[in-house]
Amino acid sequence: MNEAASPIRPRLAATGLVIALVAGVAGYGIARWTGHPADGPSAAQGADAGRKILYWYDPMVPSQHFDKPGKSPFMDMQLVPKYADEGGSGAPGVQIDPATSQTLGLRTVAVRRGELASSLTATGTIDFNQRDVAIVQARAGGFVQRVYGRAPGDVVGAGAPLADILVPEWGGAQAEFLAVRRTGNAALTQAARQRLMLLGMPAGTIASVEQTGRPHNVVTISTPTGGVIKTLDVRAGMTMTAGQTLAEVNGLGTVWLNAAVPEAIAGPLKPGQSVQATLAAFPAETLSGRVSAILPQTQADSRTLTVRIELPNRGGRLRPGMFATVSFGGSTQPALLVPSEALIRTGKRTLVMLALDKGRYRPAEVRTGRESGGDTEILAGLSEGEKVIASGQFLIDSEASLSGVEARPIGGGAPTAAKPAATSALYETVGKIEQLTANSVTLSHEPVPAIGWPAMTMTFQLPAPKIARGLKAGDRVRFGFDQPPAGPTVRRMAKVVGQ
Repeated sequence: MNEAASPIRPRLAATGLVIALVAGVAGYGIARWTGHPADGPSAAQGADAGRKILYWYDPMVPSQHFDKPGKSPFMDMQLVPKYADEGGSGAPGVQIDPATSQTLGLRTVAVRRGELASSLTATGTIDFNQRDVAIVQARAGGFVQRVYGRAPGDVVGAGAPLADILVPEWGGAQAEFLAVRRTGNAALTQAARQRLMLLGMPAGTIASVEQTGRPHNVVTISTPTGGVIKTLDVRAGMTMTAGQTLAEVNGLGTVWLNAAVPEAIAGPLKPGQSVQATLAAFPAETLSGRVSAILPQTQADSRTLTVRIELPNRGGRLRPGMFATVSFGGSTQPALLVPSEALIRTGKRTLVMLALDKGRYRPAEVRTGRESGGDTEILAGLSEGEKVIASGQFLIDSEASLSGVEARPIGGGAPTAAKPAATSALYETVGKIEQLTANSVTLSHEPVPAIGWPAMTMTFQLPAPKIARGLKAGDRVRFGFDQPPAGPTVRRMAKVVGQ
C-alpha cells in the first residue's frame, strides 16, 4: 500500500503548491484594489510609510472610525487605515491604477451633444370610424311587407335594399296628386307635389307616380351608404311609426386606430404627428397615418391616454378589433447625451461615475430626460466633454460608497457646508437656451466662479413668464440668478447680440 501510494504524493504536493500560489495572487489583487497590503497593519505601515493616516476602519462597517489600529469589535479581522490621499479630505473620488482599470474592463465615454428622436411605441386596436355612421329611419308609419335577408355584421354597398314598407297614408295623398294633375292647373299641381314631399316621400317615388300615373304606396328602404350593418331592427310583418330607427350602418372607408399611451410619456404627443403602425395580421406591412385626436380623459385603471389615429382602409382589410403596434415618430431635438448603460439608478436618484484626471473617479448626480436608441438625455448635472464610465461603473460606485465619497450634487462642485440665508445678490453668466417652458428654462451656461460652478447644463426656475418674453430655444443670453430654498431661479435674462 505504501509503495503504491508513493507516486501520488508528489502530485498532491504540486497541487497544494498551485493552490497556495493562487491564494497568494488573489490576496495580492485584493490588496491592490483596496489600496492596502494583505498582511495587516504592520505591513501597511512598512509599505505606506510617509502617508498620512486619517483614521482606521473595518471594511465591513466603514461608517465606524477608530483613532488607532487593532482588531475590529465587529469582525475577527484587523482594522484598515484610511489615507488622506485616498479621497475624502483631499481630491474627491477614489483612485484606481491603470492596470486594475484595464482588468476591470472600465470603459469611458465623453458626454456629447447630439440629436435625440422624440419617438415612443405603444399598442392599440382597430375600431370603427364613428364619424362615418348612417342611421336609417322610417319616414312615415306603415307595415313591413318584405325583408331582404340582411343581418347585423353584413357588409353591404350603398343603396342595398333592407325592407319593403307599405305606407297607407301615402296612397291617398298620391291619388289626390294625380287628380289635381289631370286638371292642368300648374299652381295646384305644384302644391300637391309639395304635400307629397312634406309627408316624407322620396323624390324617386314622386317621379315614379308622375311617370306611371298610378299610386305607389309601397316603398323600398335602402342603405344611404356602404359599410357594415351594426344594428338591424326591421322584421317582416312588424308595424312601424314615423321616425323609428330601422338600421345603423357604419362605413369602412377609413378606420380608427386607438393607441393606449402611458400618461408619463404622452406629453410630447400632438395632433398631426406622423405614426407608423404594424398589425399582427399583416406583419410584413407598415401603415402610415397621423394623430387625429388625443382624447381628454385618462383611463383610471391603466393610467393611459387614448390617442386616435385615422387610417385608410382600402379593400376593407382593416377590421375592428385587430391588434397593432404603433410607433410615434417626431422631429429630432438637440440634447446632451450619455449612453443609457452609464446610469446608476438607485430609486431615489440617478448617478453617473465621472472619470477624473490621474485615475480618479467620483459619482455625480444627474437629472435625466428622454431615452431613445440606447442614449439618455441629461437635463442637469453634466456638461459637454466630461467623461463618464459606461462599463464597470457599479464596481467603482461600491468602492466610492465604502470610502465615504459623496456624489457631486446637481448644479455644483463638491458639497459645501450650509451657508446662512441667501442674500439678494445675483450671480451672472452667459448661456444658451436649450428648453423653455412657462415656469422653467434649461440653459447650457458658462462657469460661475463666484460660487464655484463649472460649465454645465441645468434647469432654472422662472418666477414670471415675462422674464423670457421674446426669447426662444437656441438663443444665447446673459442671465442673473440667485439660489433661494426652492432652487436656482433666474431673475433677469437678456439676449446676447453679436456673439
